[in-house]
Amino acid sequence: MRSSCSRCRRRAERRPGTMRNYIRKSFYLIVVFCISLAQASSYNDFFRAIRSDNPRALESLFARGFDPNTVDPEGRSPLSLAFHYEAYAAALALVRHPEFRFDEPNAAGETPLMLAALRGQVALSRELLVRGAQLNRPGWTPLHYAASGSEPRLVDMLIGHGAPLDALAPNGNTPLMMAARHGSEAGAWILLKAGAHPGLRNRDGLTAADFARSVERVNLATEIERLASMRAARPDSVSESR
Repeated sequence: MRSSCSRCRRRAERRPGTMRNYIRKSFYLIVVFCISLAQASSYNDFFRAIRSDNPRALESLFARGFDPNTVDPEGRSPLSLAFHYEAYAAALALVRHPEFRFDEPNAAGETPLMLAALRGQVALSRELLVRGAQLNRPGWTPLHYAASGSEPRLVDMLIGHGAPLDALAPNGNTPLMMAARHGSEAGAWILLKAGAHPGLRNRDGLTAADFARSVERVNLATEIERLASMRAARPDSVSESR
């Protein structure tokens, strides 16, 4: 009987400590739960701000420490989503964040500068250049993409920052070829004035003049051919190679 009472007394003595531990653990669980809810809310707010092209909402999240490189559930980068939704003000807010990975290519190997140049986004392209986005890369380059777009100012801007004029894409296309067929004709004239080689051929044996004629840009094609003939007649043309 005495032994049983002793055990009961010892249990009673332990209860206050046990209760305190239980309360402490419950408090921690509640804190963790609240933090998780807040993080989930910020995550949703982040992608909502991109979709709605709301840079102020993004800046508010960044001020609270949200990671600007967070990907969506499908693994898409925030900048890819901004381009998808044509949310260029949001894209600019992302690029201006000091921790944003501004030169990271997407699954197709396209960098943010390439996409900005193709979409004719002058302010965004300028910000990427200020950040140090790469201009000279293997294969397709930002100048190819700018030349394929509709904004000749971007062609001029990239050339001014040292973009290689005669960069060769995997199929041998040059920026001049892309401008001659796909981009603005003004972009092609800018490339010619800057000294782009008018006589290069791609892997199919086509020149920029062929590209221009394929879309009935006759005057441009004629000028490219004239410049190519003049270049071929120069004494140093023999030493030129692709």
